[in-house]
Amino acid sequence: MSKVYLVGSGPGDPELLTRKAHRLIREADAVLHDKLPGPTLDLVPDEIAEDVGKRAGGERTAQQYTNERLVELAEAGETVVRLKGGDPFVFGRGGEEMEYLAEHGIEFEIVPGVTAGVAGPGVAGIPVTHRDHTSSVSLVTGHEDPTKAESAVDWPALVATGGTIVVYMGVGKLPDYTTVLREAGMDPDTPVALIEEGTWPDQRVALGTLDTIVSVRDRAGIEPPAVTVIGPVASTRENVRAFLDSPYEHP
Repeated sequence: MSKVYLVGSGPGDPELLTRKAHRLIREADAVLHDKLPGPTLDLVPDEIAEDVGKRAGGERTAQQYTNERLVELAEAGETVVRLKGGDPFVFGRGGEEMEYLAEHGIEFEIVPGVTAGVAGPGVAGIPVTHRDHTSSVSLVTGHEDPTKAESAVDWPALVATGGTIVVYMGVGKLPDYTTVLREAGMDPDTPVALIEEGTWPDQRVALGTLDTIVSVRDRAGIEPPAVTVIGPVASTRENVRAFLDSPYEHP
């Protein structure tokens, strides 16, 4: 029996992959990978790569298949890298896979990765925390309908708590959760930023307010994958944009 490594691939730029992740990919007998962002997948040899990713509204690999496949490969004596976008434990289902491996007696190791909800805004000149604005940040999923009776995200509680809100997978549901936030009392003039393909060569950034960001999204044509940053920190980009010296910065 061998070992499974639950590895974060980072937000998309292959140079943001950790040295340990890079080494494990080179040493692996099999790499089960998500629909990875950016050109990171180019680092994985075709002969050991297996796509077990998911796309919203598109092709999907059942999570149970992935779980069972990890066990099958490990029991066959192979060293397995389960390569995930961003960090394994930030909306990556790494916790579920870890528990499944433990349940079946499979040795595993966690290799953290840079998460898109911090990296994307950061390279765009938006710190998710800032002493002049906020000392807390909430990472939430925007994939589900925020108006349903039992939403997994308590949006009114986030308004009451304050701090920066970073929404993953939230481009499509943007009109829904911005409406819920306004109805919960958030100032319509709260700055909001959308970062599309953060750290990729084609990164784009769109700025607006809670009241205008949907129309900004539509005019700019912002599409997934993207993260949404809600809070005063989103306004800091305009203070530094002229000085940003980054391969990700585009007009």
